[in-house]
Amino acid sequence: MLERSSGVLLHISSLMGPYGIGVFGKDALRFIDFLKEAGFKAWQVLPFSVPDLCNSPYKSVSAFAGNPLFIDPEQLKEDGLITEAELEGCKAAQPYTVDFDLLKAQRTALFNAAFARCDAALKTRIDAWRSKQPWIEDFALYAALQQETGKDWIDWELPLKLREPQALAEAQARLKTAIDRAVFLQYLFFTQWQKIRRYANAQGIRIIGDMPIYVSHESADVWSHQHLFALDGEGRAEEEAGVPPDYFSEDGQRWGNPLYDWAAMKADGYRWWIERLQTAGALFDRIRIDHFRAFSAYWAVPAAAATAKEGQWKAGPGMDFFNTVFQKIDKNLLIAEDLGVQDDALRALLKETELPGMRVLQFAFPGMDNGIHLPHNYSANTVAYTGTHDNNTLLGYLWELTPEDRRYALDYCGYHGKIWKEGGTQNPAIRALIRALWASHAALTMVPIQDLLGFGGDTKMNHPGIAKGNWGYRLTEEAFAQLKPAEYRTLSALYNRI
Repeated sequence: MLERSSGVLLHISSLMGPYGIGVFGKDALRFIDFLKEAGFKAWQVLPFSVPDLCNSPYKSVSAFAGNPLFIDPEQLKEDGLITEAELEGCKAAQPYTVDFDLLKAQRTALFNAAFARCDAALKTRIDAWRSKQPWIEDFALYAALQQETGKDWIDWELPLKLREPQALAEAQARLKTAIDRAVFLQYLFFTQWQKIRRYANAQGIRIIGDMPIYVSHESADVWSHQHLFALDGEGRAEEEAGVPPDYFSEDGQRWGNPLYDWAAMKADGYRWWIERLQTAGALFDRIRIDHFRAFSAYWAVPAAAATAKEGQWKAGPGMDFFNTVFQKIDKNLLIAEDLGVQDDALRALLKETELPGMRVLQFAFPGMDNGIHLPHNYSANTVAYTGTHDNNTLLGYLWELTPEDRRYALDYCGYHGKIWKEGGTQNPAIRALIRALWASHAALTMVPIQDLLGFGGDTKMNHPGIAKGNWGYRLTEEAFAQLKPAEYRTLSALYNRI
């Protein structure tokens, strides 16, 4: 199901560029050019979702809508929607991290100005696009109501909370301008991204997207489809999603997401999920489904529990879900993030779906999960990573290991020299770890950009279980210039990944 190849993990927000955050512009095209020159065939991103108040793309107000902060201001200027002065006002002096709070305020004013300059021709194009998006009206109304009330839907007046037709019609009329503005931003997001994706595909680069299995309670999806979620009579979740104690947290993790009512989902023919996957399939060439094991069994945490330790496993929809979904969705679109606690039921589900699973080199030393993360144990139908957005960088990871485990890891990878504490693209210990991954049987190998650069733990993307201070890492021009395409191309050619 996978060709033998390699790729790089870099979220859009982390791209280099002058606008305070990575955008769908010329720097994305430059990164694609680098991937092609270096012999990579895949670019993986994190979810494109509108992030939550802690800037996490894994908890969003919509499972369908995209993050407007990724809209390229230069294209707005080219289209006559903003002025040169307004474009200059988008530039940021500090290129190292994303200042989300500053950007949100700045871009709100910019987008308001752009929306006010829409002409009739653009409005016609937007309306044509809008008519083909089954999710857009609920999302746009939700966004407008949330802005008007300053509250989440659970605290709205009862008629709106329960979606009574008259209350919805009155809100749609009252908030028409705000609704149209929300649609305008989504149109810009989706049309700008399609240019990037087409360019990537023309260069032989596939885009791998990332889909959180759960959605936020404070979302248009739960408000619009309350019957599909496990809620009480007041619309609140009695149990929440999470995971038991694991490598990342001794208390487990409480994510706060409502759980699905899988019986209701089945009765509806899993229609919401099919529409979600179809929308994602229009954005990406492959989709990594985060926390895939919840289709087999999911961890349910009582809403009143102090920690995730108090949860319990409950049966997921299993193969019934995939038998239905695969009638509408090409199975070759999907990658299963099967990390964490594995059991026979999960392994059986993966075997029956034939979806590629994941392995992470950092889980190999010391031996975890009975050695399944050691490269010599990888099957071909696998996507193997040095680390994901939740892991430390390779350099940071090495220095977290005990001296004995660190020595074993480097011996395993065939490196017996000095253990560098310094980062950089020439760190031989990091290069040895990457080489071991490339030599494995895994058809697709992925490396975060921080590991290509040999950077330390201060560039880590996310700290699981810690709400704030994440997602801000950016690739600078200086760091981008350090990358050596010829070296990566030689490595991939050596192990038949070109």
